Amino acid sequence: MGLDNGIQRLRGGRKMIDRLWSKRGKASPQEAELPSGENVPQHVAIIMDGNGRWAQNRGLPRIAGHHTGMKAVKKVTMAADRAGVKYLTLYAFSTENWKRPKPEVDFLMRLPQEFLALELEELIENNVQVRMMGYREHLPSFTIEALEEAIEKTKENTGLVLNFALNYGSRAEMADAVRSIAREAAEGKLDPESIDEALFESRLLSSDLPDPDLLIRTSGELRLSNFMLWQLAYSELYFTDVYWPSFTEEQFQEAIIEYQRRGRRFGGLS
Repeated sequence: MGLDNGIQRLRGGRKMIDRLWSKRGKASPQEAELPSGENVPQHVAIIMDGNGRWAQNRGLPRIAGHHTGMKAVKKVTMAADRAGVKYLTLYAFSTENWKRPKPEVDFLMRLPQEFLALELEELIENNVQVRMMGYREHLPSFTIEALEEAIEKTKENTGLVLNFALNYGSRAEMADAVRSIAREAAEGKLDPESIDEALFESRLLSSDLPDPDLLIRTSGELRLSNFMLWQLAYSELYFTDVYWPSFTEEQFQEAIIEYQRRGRRFGGLS
């Protein structure tokens, strides 16, 4: 969806959604100011969308967009690290993405292996810690092995946490959490009256991460696509029509600056 179509959809008094729309075209990426060191989001989550459309617009196969999008992962990871972000979660493959054509899925399963083979040493040099959030079932052994190697080699790093959401689905995550709690209650190991938000959160795949402060979604789509539905309850949302392979360090900085302009009240007045 292009910017003009997006604006048409947002007309009719939907001013609150307008605030979420990034201010594209008002300054060149080279003119974007750097985020200040104050009020930098601790945790940024990104729905990396638009790889296929980026490729199709250039007369290329969809997998070319995925491959180019891999390069954007490195740029944004380094940009997040320089900005002072502590956690970066990237939605790499959803539980619903298995519905895509098998050749495309097979290619996507190879990307973590290729990315880490090329970039792992630099990630280690930059003190980045790699993690994975998702279901390992159905993932090919070569995908899991590449991730496990990266996780093992970076586990002592104390810098940016680069968290790949791979074969991840938020509804399944929450259903599993409820099932786990219900099982313990049925077995008499857990008093139902003790169930609270903290207990529920402890059963989520993201239990070792703070909730995202900022969600970025590229490609112009205005939805969450089954991504961290519980954790995004009070996150700031930032949508851009830029396709992921074209998303630059400067555009990431613009998202951080927009976040810094906003006032987070968490249901309160100030």
